Amino acid sequence: MRLKTSEFQSLFNDGLNGLAEVFEKHQYELRIAGGAVRDLLSGKRPEDVDFATTATPEDMKRMFQSAGIRMINNKGEKHGTITARLHNENFEVTTLRVDVHTDGRHAEVEFTTDWQKDAERRDLTINSMFLGLDGTLYDYFKGYEDLQNRKVRFVGSAEQRIQEDYLRILRYFRFYGRVAIEADDHEPETLAAIRENGRGLAGISGERIWVEVKKMVVGSHAAHLLELIYNLDLAQYVGLPPDGNVEEMKRVWQNAKGHSPKPMTILAALLHCPEEVEKMDIRLKVSKEEKSLALFLVKHRRELCKSQDEPDSLKPFTDFIIDSRELDSQSKVCELLKYQGEEKLLAELCRWSIPRFPVSGHDLRRIGITSGKEIGASLQELRDIWKKSHYQMDKDELLSHIKS
Repeated sequence: MRLKTSEFQSLFNDGLNGLAEVFEKHQYELRIAGGAVRDLLSGKRPEDVDFATTATPEDMKRMFQSAGIRMINNKGEKHGTITARLHNENFEVTTLRVDVHTDGRHAEVEFTTDWQKDAERRDLTINSMFLGLDGTLYDYFKGYEDLQNRKVRFVGSAEQRIQEDYLRILRYFRFYGRVAIEADDHEPETLAAIRENGRGLAGISGERIWVEVKKMVVGSHAAHLLELIYNLDLAQYVGLPPDGNVEEMKRVWQNAKGHSPKPMTILAALLHCPEEVEKMDIRLKVSKEEKSLALFLVKHRRELCKSQDEPDSLKPFTDFIIDSRELDSQSKVCELLKYQGEEKLLAELCRWSIPRFPVSGHDLRRIGITSGKEIGASLQELRDIWKKSHYQMDKDELLSHIKS
């Protein structure tokens, strides 16, 4: 098969053409590798393009130096990766490799010139393909067939691939959410291998786990995959509470999935209390913003709700935002409305701008109030009046209440 799509052709610019010329001149093969091939075969233009080659890192350094091409960020050299910079663009090129030793987290590799051996060490069939710069597809494990059939399978033995790097369990889930049509169309032997080897995730760093979990939660089938994590007894190893509220999570996913929820909005449904947020943070080392959102949702998902008297009114939510001193309170309340399934109120809040309270302490001093304590009390009194007016009263109207 030879690919000739516009997405593929759009990759070729002065930088890539220059890179190709260097490898061709020195008679080394250069192909597009991994996820970029998968994306191109799916009709997408990849955001990142990785390259594989039969040239060793030393070969590449000699080639690039002789061509006057700058090399940057060579931290990846011990793993076989050299980054060349041509025409203001970086190109990561990695020598073909085989694993000589793996411990479930890291691999010791040797370089090879055998494309199939390199493909064998990759995780999933859909990620194990190569694409020549002439568009020729090199597919050793039926990855294209799996992609067409929307199947996610490990290369060779699922158990062996998982034991090489236990994070591949979560990568399987993540790509299942991106590729599969049906929510529950797994091969039984794959799930069996995941169950048997799930405890290996305990040795994977929280940062690496969190990267995969976040991507999984914003993909398709997120509720099914999170439930599967519990059914396969993996939750305890990935920082989720062992007795997470799966039914609540499934309900929240249905509420929010059409509104681009943040990953933490879905995961917060599993958590019962702030202490579980803290435990999750210790394991996964989430960002301050992500932790703050989880704590906000766990605290306010029940107490901050629409008014029973005015069910179509945003007022309880806008009052909360007005009173809050947090800069991101409006975005947090938006996530709360996604969580609660309040589509109409969410749409209104997205259009709403926080109004500016029109009275300041200086205005009160001008009319004779000089005590700091009295100024604070008066400002709060006027703020309450302003809120009751749906933020409509202007400065003079509000100050008239003080004068009277």
